[in-house]
Amino acid sequence: MPKQSAQREESQMARRVALVNNKGGVGKTTTTVRLAEALAKEGKRVLVVDMDPQGNASSFLGWTWDPAQQQPTISEAIRAATEGAARGAIQPIGWDAPYAERIALAPATLDLETRMSEAGVSGAWRRLDMALEGVDDSFDFTLIDCQPSVFHLTQLALAAAHDAVIVTEADIYAIEAAKRMHAFVTQRAPKDLANPTLAVRGVVVSALKGTSLQTEQRDSIRRIFADLVWDPAVKLRTTLAEANTDAQPLTDSRVADSRATYELLAQAFLKAVPAQ
Repeated sequence: MPKQSAQREESQMARRVALVNNKGGVGKTTTTVRLAEALAKEGKRVLVVDMDPQGNASSFLGWTWDPAQQQPTISEAIRAATEGAARGAIQPIGWDAPYAERIALAPATLDLETRMSEAGVSGAWRRLDMALEGVDDSFDFTLIDCQPSVFHLTQLALAAAHDAVIVTEADIYAIEAAKRMHAFVTQRAPKDLANPTLAVRGVVVSALKGTSLQTEQRDSIRRIFADLVWDPAVKLRTTLAEANTDAQPLTDSRVADSRATYELLAQAFLKAVPAQ
């Protein structure tokens, strides 16, 4: 058994879950943030690691980059290439909600893009795993929001994760990207990233408009991924997008439908993702 896997079985670290797709704009970041919120409501302590240089997960959680403060981010933690380097990057989120104290963030800025240049450095794919070593032990789950690719930043996340969840729209291009990501996680990552127990635990269907074409594509997703598909699908809601943009929790009555959806998805998550 590889040393990395043996260490995981002995550790009391959080269960690390990477949220992925090979296509952008499918609701991956929204799903990461809103699952974190719903899990926190269930009393779980959740660390969100933003591994997308766009930093949208950080923004949705109410974190703002202030150059004068020289705030540490996940980029510096990865660059350090030392165990536990992410400890200094973990920060509280900016929401005003009773459960917000159970969510913490390792934020990202555009500087994370510079880590791509390290892809050819020997062992660089393990740097996120090293940075989180011993850091997320006090959390129940670490949710890693990935950029829409299978390149270095996503590989860092998958090397550190125990599980992956694919987020997709009911759209032919998003579905094809989800299939590519599923193949990468199940066929290449276990060997290439020395993570043999990595598994896809679920598929979330996001931004469902309810048109006849989307209904057909949703049914196609169910045929392709079968029992991996979690219910319910997330309906497209302007109020949800506004809550993200305004960095607000789903506490307002206008987002009750979306709030209920993510609470149900959190239950699917807890059933599908093994406890540590």
